[in-house]
Amino acid sequence: MRKFMNLKSVVLCAVMLLAGSAAYGQDNIVDEVVWVVGNEAILKSEVEEARMSAIYEGRKFDRDPYCVIPEEIAVQKLFLHQAELDSIEVSESEVIQRVDYMTNMYIANIGSREKMEEYFNKTSSQIRETLRENAREGLRVQKMQQELVGDVKVTPAEVRRYFKDLPMDSIPYIPTQVEVQIITQEPKIPLEEIENVKRTLREYTDRVNKGETSFSTLARMYSEDRASAINGGEMPFYGRGQLDPAFANVAFNLQEPNKISKIVESEFGFHIIQLIEKRGERIKVRHILLKPHIPEAALQAANARLDSIADDIRNNKFTFEEAASVLSQDKDTRNNHGLLPNPNTNTSKFEMQELPPEIAKVVDNMKVGEISDAFTMIPQKTGKEVCVIVKLKSRTNGHKATITDDYQNLKNIVLEKRRAEVLDKWIREKQKRTYVRIKDGWKNNCTFKYPGWIKD
Repeated sequence: MRKFMNLKSVVLCAVMLLAGSAAYGQDNIVDEVVWVVGNEAILKSEVEEARMSAIYEGRKFDRDPYCVIPEEIAVQKLFLHQAELDSIEVSESEVIQRVDYMTNMYIANIGSREKMEEYFNKTSSQIRETLRENAREGLRVQKMQQELVGDVKVTPAEVRRYFKDLPMDSIPYIPTQVEVQIITQEPKIPLEEIENVKRTLREYTDRVNKGETSFSTLARMYSEDRASAINGGEMPFYGRGQLDPAFANVAFNLQEPNKISKIVESEFGFHIIQLIEKRGERIKVRHILLKPHIPEAALQAANARLDSIADDIRNNKFTFEEAASVLSQDKDTRNNHGLLPNPNTNTSKFEMQELPPEIAKVVDNMKVGEISDAFTMIPQKTGKEVCVIVKLKSRTNGHKATITDDYQNLKNIVLEKRRAEVLDKWIREKQKRTYVRIKDGWKNNCTFKYPGWIKD
C-alpha cells in the first residue's frame, strides 16, 4: 500500500474536515490545544472531526483513535514544517485543479451540487474554501515527500529477489486493471459569450478606476474563483513558475501597485489582475476570474460530433487510434493514440478507483474493444467541461501477481517499500530536532508508531 500522501489521502483529509464539521457541530466542542509540534498546535476539534469522519468512513483502528489520529496530524505537520524551510510551494493552478477535481467528484458521487451542499451543510463556496486549504497542504506534503524519496531506485534484480523470497500466501493480489483510450472535443463557446465576459471585466476596471468601488469588493461579489473571492480576490505570494504562464506574464509586467491589468485568458477563464506587492522574484496580486458560459446547445453539438465519430469507427471507416491522433483535442493523449496515462504509476493501467469518476462509471460495464456513447466530464487538470468518448482497450481481471505479467506492479511495490523506509527514517530523525508537547491525558497508555514524540 502506498505510504506517502497521494490524491486519495488528500481527498480523505478533505472529507474528514467536511464530513466532520457537518456531523459534529463546532458549538458542541470545548476546544483546546492537545498537541504542539514545533510552533503548530493540534486542536481537540481537529481530532474530533477526524474521528467522526473515520467512523463515517468505516475505518477500523487497531489502537486508541485519540492516540492514532493526533499522531497522523503531527506527522503531516513535520512535513509541512520542512516544506516551509525548503521553500516547497505549489502553484495556484495546481490548487484550483485539485479543488475542482474534488468538488466534481463529490457532485458525481452525491448526485448534484444542491445535494452536496445539503450533505455537508455548507454552501459550494464554503466547501471549496475548506477544500482549498486541504488541497494546498496535501500537495505541499506530497511534494516534500517526493523531494525526500526522489533519488530512491530499485533494480530488476531487487524486484526478482523480493518476489522469489515471498511466501506463497504473501504474493500480492493485483486488482482488476483497465487501459482506456479517449477522444475529446471542447464545446465551442460562442464569440458573443466571450465578448460578454470581456465587456463585463472592462466595466469592472472602469468602475474601480473611477473610484466607484474597490477591486476587492467586485472580486468578493463576482469572481468565479470563489476561494480567493472570499479574500477579495487576493492570492498568496507566488513565483512566476507557480502560476499559469499567461497569467504570470501579465501579472509580473505590472509595475504600479493597485494598477489593473489588461484582460488575460488562462486555462481557467478570463482574468483582470491588480498588483499588490512585489518581493524579488515573488508577487502578490488579487484577481477576478470570469468563465464563459457553455450553452447546452454547444455541449449537445460536441456530443453529437463525437457520437458521429464513434459510429464511423464502429463502421470501420477509420480506427479509434487514427481518430484520436487527428481529431482529439486532448493534448496529453492525442500523440499516444488516445491512451490515458496513469500519473500514479507512470503506466497506462488503472484500477477502477484511480480513473476519473465520470470515465470509471462508463467503463465499468463495457467490454474490451467497445466504444462508449459521448458524455461530458471535467478533467482535473483544466477544470473545463469537455465532451468525451472512450474505448476500453484492455481489462485484466484480478489475480495473484506473477513476475512475468506483473513486473511493473511488483517493481512499484518494492519501490514504495524502499520509499516508505526512507520516510520512516526521516520522520524519526525529524522528531529528535522538533519541539513536541502533548497535553496530559493525551499520551497516557498510548503506544505511538513513532515513540520519539515523548522525550525523556
